[in-house]
Amino acid sequence: MSMIDIVKAKARSDVKSIVLPEGDEVRTVEAASILMKEGLARPVLLGDPVKIRETAEGIPCDIEGIEIIDPATSPKLSQYAELLYELRKAKGVTREKADELVRDPMYFGIMMVKTGDSDGLVSGAVHTTGDMLRPALQIIKTKPEMKIVSSSFLMDCPNKDIGENGLLVYADCVVMPDPTAEELAYIAVAAADTARKLCGFDEPRVAMLSFSSKGSAKHALVDKVTSATRIAKEIAPDLLVDGEMQFDCAIVPEIGKSKAPGSPVAGRANVLIFPDLQAGNIGYKITQRIGGADCFAVLQGLNRPCNDLSRGCSVEDIVNTVAMTAVQAQG
Repeated sequence: MSMIDIVKAKARSDVKSIVLPEGDEVRTVEAASILMKEGLARPVLLGDPVKIRETAEGIPCDIEGIEIIDPATSPKLSQYAELLYELRKAKGVTREKADELVRDPMYFGIMMVKTGDSDGLVSGAVHTTGDMLRPALQIIKTKPEMKIVSSSFLMDCPNKDIGENGLLVYADCVVMPDPTAEELAYIAVAAADTARKLCGFDEPRVAMLSFSSKGSAKHALVDKVTSATRIAKEIAPDLLVDGEMQFDCAIVPEIGKSKAPGSPVAGRANVLIFPDLQAGNIGYKITQRIGGADCFAVLQGLNRPCNDLSRGCSVEDIVNTVAMTAVQAQG
């Protein structure tokens, strides 16, 4: 069973409500129809109901039974506006501005997740990452034990001898350009949690990656990774995390034994933490394009799950991301 099949099975076991702010976008409408048909989530489409139904007819696809909400006419509008004002008045948001903001489907969707009226949110077919992440950080905020939002890429590799039967978690590949040692440690802890919840790893084994393995090179960049490893162990004492180590030291057993003898992680890592965004982004794309891996991205660290899509996403991408968001919402 592939990684995404495992995720979909989990999503069906406890179906969650996922709001889609880009409710009249053609791929989103088709994805909502599939999600409903396959029992992966209870999608909620935001926007003008007439336009959404016209979009569905034009595909064509069946959206019977899918909840459609027009933020501008919702009975929740005043409640959400008042809550947003209370949350953001210290930052200069007036009642009038709050009323204006919650009419925007993105803010309305974030407020649905904040209040528990929906279990999670997925956007990005039209909007940028910042369009979603900005209100999510303002309103939903990070988990109490987390200081930052980051990302994990779930890599389903053809080579089943690496990671966890071919499954690897890469972080961070999207959000944090140049994390500090402390931020890198929080990325590691969050990625391990993602590995447990989404991939079903009983034992995340986290490798803190570098161009050095256990002191083989001396440089400030190496020092950052060794410091991050120490901090991660302090944050999560029960987590199997080790570093610094090179990529081959992390995933190849004989190299791990040679370069990091006695390490509980070297040679058998299933969660790989890259030292910065350049390395992470390059690494996942090499694994995908040359290594032939399927990859699936999620955000981590928010108090409630919200995930981002590429604006070039396919209908399948939306379905998969909603399923992963639903599993995150299961807690």
